[in-house]
Amino acid sequence: MSDIRDIKLAPSGKQKIAWVKRYMPVLRSFEEELAPEKPFAGYRMCVCCHLEAKTAYLIQVIQACGAKVAACASNPLSTQDDVVAALAAGGADVYAIHGETPEQYEEHIRSVLKTEPNLIVDDGGDVITMLHEEFPQLLNSVIGASEETTTGVLRLKAMEKAGTLKIPVIPVNDAQCKYMFDNRYGTGQSVWDGIMRTTNLIVAGKRVVVAGYGWCGKGVAKRAAALGARVIVTEIDHIKATEALMDGFDVMSMDDAAALGDIFVTVTGCEDVIVKRHFDKMKDGVLLANAGHFDCEVKVSELGEISERVVEMRHNVEGYVQKDGRILNVIAGGRLVNLASGDGHPAEIMDMSFALQFLAQKYIKENHASMKPGLMNLPEDIDYSVAVRKLRAMGGNVDVLTPQQHKYLYGE
Repeated sequence: MSDIRDIKLAPSGKQKIAWVKRYMPVLRSFEEELAPEKPFAGYRMCVCCHLEAKTAYLIQVIQACGAKVAACASNPLSTQDDVVAALAAGGADVYAIHGETPEQYEEHIRSVLKTEPNLIVDDGGDVITMLHEEFPQLLNSVIGASEETTTGVLRLKAMEKAGTLKIPVIPVNDAQCKYMFDNRYGTGQSVWDGIMRTTNLIVAGKRVVVAGYGWCGKGVAKRAAALGARVIVTEIDHIKATEALMDGFDVMSMDDAAALGDIFVTVTGCEDVIVKRHFDKMKDGVLLANAGHFDCEVKVSELGEISERVVEMRHNVEGYVQKDGRILNVIAGGRLVNLASGDGHPAEIMDMSFALQFLAQKYIKENHASMKPGLMNLPEDIDYSVAVRKLRAMGGNVDVLTPQQHKYLYGE
């Protein structure tokens, strides 16, 4: 049973999935090796992610390895209806419609949990949170979960600290092959792809304000600079702020940057990063985009309250008209700009991230009896194995220590 837009859209979705599969050699290699063994046979898996082609291929690999999959969206605007149709046609239970209401979004999460999953792949923590709050009777049947994002990991750490996280969770986001590549190179490219294709405006010469200088923020700032922007970074962490300054960017508070920026991109994972006092200072025609997980970083609700009216400037761009005539442009309603206004990260990048997700699920299935409730880092050997395959697929190679060199470095 699925709840989707239109199953007739499946051919287009299948084409998209076939395209990205060609550029995801690491995940493909695991499919080829493990599908005959059916390691997930007899298991039910819930996948809550951005339902586009790359995620769809991950789901297909999981299905090929024997699992029964129920999937829902982790963002109402990132769902691609043709890809969802292709998944449904391929036997997955899918509950996702592009542009679904908040009520539909939550009901779709409930629908996947009602399938009583044993394993969970989450993106943002919504499924794991609802599991604990509304379906506590299922906790004993869930052997573990993996979380994709920084935002989700922060939420789960808060649950763990409060003593309310009752299942083992692997924070895939904390693996080196995730944050060093997906967060930095993937976010850096996909955010600007989303902004540029949506606005058709130049970046060169503009003042770009990047809020947050974690791995994602670094990628956004450096790609903006490469496009010719004059970049300002805002931060709350003195170490990261100093790093941004030494990377060549101006660093200041958002209160000071608000009057200077032409394009604002929030990349923090926190709420209320840009609020009324900042909107009041902004120039006419600014672009406001969010690259964090939820639509609370740019406080769009507050912007609406102080605006005289909201007009559609072009597809996926809303202009908030102020009393003094200024128009502040919000891209994709303040939701994830790279997915709500684009196709997300490049396939080659998600190849690594989704290989990690796949292996995290396999690890949980094989080791859950010894895993305790709470967060547990992905084993380093799994992280490293993905890097080895990716480097080989890209035609790279490394040197190998001689026994004498190994003894010199490690004393063994």
